[in-house]
Amino acid sequence: MKVINRKVNFDYQILETLEAGIVLTGAEVKSVKTSKINLGESFVRLVEDGAYLVNAHISPYKYADNTNYQPQRSRQLLLHKKELLSLAKKMEGKNLTLIPTACYTKKGRIKLEIGLARGKKKWDKRETLKRRDLDRETARELKSGGARI
Repeated sequence: MKVINRKVNFDYQILETLEAGIVLTGAEVKSVKTSKINLGESFVRLVEDGAYLVNAHISPYKYADNTNYQPQRSRQLLLHKKELLSLAKKMEGKNLTLIPTACYTKKGRIKLEIGLARGKKKWDKRETLKRRDLDRETARELKSGGARI
């Protein structure tokens, strides 16, 4: 099981990635293992006592008791103290943000890959689209045998 946040590479330039554990309830674990998590509008907030995943939507598990269930609640991330301090130091005054890029299982545990990212400007996004189109066209030409003159 691996859920990838595809919008991240278009909207942000990823500078560094880091793996973190996530604190979930039992029903949330089962829901995430069936890929019922949406990382689209989520981000990571650093607070003095730790890091929290904010705005990630985990759909309720249909076989669990879902009374008082909040699908978009903040969830604590499990990081070492030195990792938190280094992230805070890197983010300090540099217009950087922490974005979840993927969620996956590793040895039965649910892990979240977070990236230290800088937002792209509008012209950066247009350049990315042009490069993607150009790569697609060259691949198509190579596949068809190339243009004959």
